[in-house]
Amino acid sequence: MRRVPRWALLPSGSAPVVLVGGWTTAAALEGPSYDAVRQTISVLAAYGAAGFWVMTSALFAVGVCHLGTAVGLRAAAPAGRVALAAGGAAALAVALVPAPSSGGSLRHGSVAATGFAFLALWPVLAAVRGGADAPWALRLGPALAASAAMGGGALWYLIATGDGGPAGVAERLVTSLQSLWPLVVVVSCLLHQHRTRPPTP
Repeated sequence: MRRVPRWALLPSGSAPVVLVGGWTTAAALEGPSYDAVRQTISVLAAYGAAGFWVMTSALFAVGVCHLGTAVGLRAAAPAGRVALAAGGAAALAVALVPAPSSGGSLRHGSVAATGFAFLALWPVLAAVRGGADAPWALRLGPALAASAAMGGGALWYLIATGDGGPAGVAERLVTSLQSLWPLVVVVSCLLHQHRTRPPTP
């Protein structure tokens, strides 16, 4: 199994911090008119929003982080690395194609949905054979659980968006899971490498 470099901790660890910091700062700039329970992150990144540049920059940075993690995560199956990179590219596209201030956009929504799909699929696609010999987060069981949690969160988000429910909470939950899992996988790989490293003569 190929070794994961320690520098992979930087992009994987930065993604959740940048994402949460971005929406927290942008929401503070937007003020009390913004309802974080029912309104989505896209509202913060829409043209004309007070925190437009903050949220847009955060989404762009998260995309770069996912791309960097995909490069460094050499122990994962190639299909998973490609899916993670595609999710990162979708995040870049979401930043470059913000929703209009008037409301939803088919183009923006399509790009965001594509990103959700790739980031929900990448854990199971990244799983490797080896059972107990593989890093914990790259085993099929945990990978399936992660993909199922992300898929379930995305489904809740779609339902909440359609019926006027807590779409903001649902979106934050699923995007938090999607930004955290790459870090979990990287840490799992590094710990596995440390435990299985041959003793120094």
